[in-house]
Amino acid sequence: MSLTLTVDGERWRTHLRALTERTPGLVPVAKGNGYGFGLGRLARKTQWLRDQGLGADTLAVGTYHELAEVASRFTGDLLVLTPWRPFGAALDVDPALAGRVIHTVSRPEDLAALLTHDPGARYVLELVTSMLRHGMTPRGLRSLGGLTDRGRLEGVALHLPLAQGSHLSQVQRLLTDVVAAGLPTRTIWVSHLTPEELERLRASYADFEIRPRIGTDLWLGDRQALTVTATVLDVHAVERGDVFGYRSRTAPKSGHLLVVSGGTAHGIGLEAPTGDQSLKSRAATLARGGLDAVGFVRSPYSIDGKQRLFAEPPHMQASMLFLPSGARVPSVGDEIEVRVRYTATTFDRVVVA
Repeated sequence: MSLTLTVDGERWRTHLRALTERTPGLVPVAKGNGYGFGLGRLARKTQWLRDQGLGADTLAVGTYHELAEVASRFTGDLLVLTPWRPFGAALDVDPALAGRVIHTVSRPEDLAALLTHDPGARYVLELVTSMLRHGMTPRGLRSLGGLTDRGRLEGVALHLPLAQGSHLSQVQRLLTDVVAAGLPTRTIWVSHLTPEELERLRASYADFEIRPRIGTDLWLGDRQALTVTATVLDVHAVERGDVFGYRSRTAPKSGHLLVVSGGTAHGIGLEAPTGDQSLKSRAATLARGGLDAVGFVRSPYSIDGKQRLFAEPPHMQASMLFLPSGARVPSVGDEIEVRVRYTATTFDRVVVA
């Protein structure tokens, strides 16, 4: 009676090994909901990769709050991707972890504050990219001067966008800025570069150590190894005009109502914006909005290979689907497939077969 992620364990582990072996310097990323697996499981799996001699000496987390969940399950270094600030959780790192934590510093003034707070701090300097999210300007990088001789500078971080097209020209320009700053490091931490771009970057900058930070392509790179299912909790036959649901809607025609596991508490029905800006995509969004007003919106639940309609908006822990007459009706206790966005879904169970 749950929303379940089932993992073909051998296939998943084979993918993890293969990607790690062909990506020198790989830094696994575990943040948020742990890409659906949970942070603890990803930390253990990173330790498994490390124990096999495949590298994975550093695990990246999103925030300081996530350190506690992974620190006891992974014994290597812990890179925090959210930039250090002189307030909040950044100031409350467990002293027992201080030697393992690598901070991200994105403002010149924060480096001085960090080194005052912890003279032995380990850190990477983030250089701003076309993302314009966090990072110093090249001038800010050059302004650091002798500060970078204090603490332990672990490299320069570049967070690149996901947009299509090569990022190489941008990275090459940024590396020129790094060289011009005269920093005492030759380590570059990067995200969102393709294998081909990484290979070309290493060939062009052989004196640099490139550390790719990878999350989605690592943990979710083989979708055929992952199956999401929901349990059918109840089935009700309805005729046209029958009243049902929280909002007392009426059935548009005869059929069946299915109550299935999975609701807003799991992330079902809470669709995050996508990056597709095409006219077709926007038209589809408008169409879904109109359908939602009368309850006819496609759900992520599939029966016999066809996505079925929500009968009404999802509830907190369950959803109600409408099956028209003629469709096969599952029985209570049957499992049906669900298509989800893993980074926005919380599962009741994760089963690694």
